[in-house]
Amino acid sequence: MRTGLAGSGEKRSSMIFLALLIAAVAVIAVVFNFISGGRFLTGSNLSVIISHTIYPTFIAWSLCFLFACGYTDMSIGGVVVLGSFASCVMGNKLGYPGVILGGLITGTLLIFINFNIFAFTKIPSWIAGISLAMIYEAFAVMLKAGKATKPLVDTELLREFRLLGQLPWSLILLALGLAASYFIYNRTTVGLNIRALGGNRDVARSLGIDVLKTLLLVGLISGLFIGFASFLQESYSGRTTVKTGLTSIYIVFQPLAIVLLAQIMQTRINVIVAVPICAFIIYAVFNLLTILGVPSGTLQEAFLGAFLIIFGVIGQRNAKGVVK
Repeated sequence: MRTGLAGSGEKRSSMIFLALLIAAVAVIAVVFNFISGGRFLTGSNLSVIISHTIYPTFIAWSLCFLFACGYTDMSIGGVVVLGSFASCVMGNKLGYPGVILGGLITGTLLIFINFNIFAFTKIPSWIAGISLAMIYEAFAVMLKAGKATKPLVDTELLREFRLLGQLPWSLILLALGLAASYFIYNRTTVGLNIRALGGNRDVARSLGIDVLKTLLLVGLISGLFIGFASFLQESYSGRTTVKTGLTSIYIVFQPLAIVLLAQIMQTRINVIVAVPICAFIIYAVFNLLTILGVPSGTLQEAFLGAFLIIFGVIGQRNAKGVVK
């Protein structure tokens, strides 16, 4: 009985915090609207903010699973680029099934390959991830430069196949992604095993958890979310730019800021639920900066870097020893 009451109390406390958080976001929006001279809370501007948060939210959910098992993969940006290429090529040939399958197959396959490398080579994931990012960037450049492939990847996704990146369809996919990620992370054995693995691998192994199998399942789950992010990004923008010189890593920075902010809140609210709220907050800040004339590529990146440091410091303030 006490356990049930305690669980009920925690759930009530979490719901209250969620309500307060949403109210705080509403207040912040009103303040931003005042600062921007009434340009922030317009229908068109809110639509832009929400649309911009969709595919980074899927990347952030993927990072939640990666971080939960103690891994970091910096090649995700390169995977998104290749997945977007695949969505464009297959989408223009096969329609919506091609758009979806192009991103899902590429994202799932490449992240699964990454985790096979992490698991079997014992190379630190951040080192392997940077190396894989360079490989994926080089492969994208080859596709862009090749005589046979350039016409395929250098074109835009046809407008009649871009609905999945537009409201309200992207919001529907976001809701489905929230339900799926919450269920897997919190209500399945694999979700529990992933978090146990991140807590202490030796203890997890002693409890009978198959470490290798769990890591490969993380690769599949994270890959699916990256696949969703890939075709949503292509559906929204219509075109993907090739990244070189490890610039694909920049794609991960804003989702990383989202996850770090969500982790700060996870003692009061589930991290999966916090992710889309934090995504809206962060993109609202950058949207306000744009409205106020702060140029992207310079000061906005400086703000992003500051957010990463601040959120990281706050989120790890109680951690002891080395933080991976």
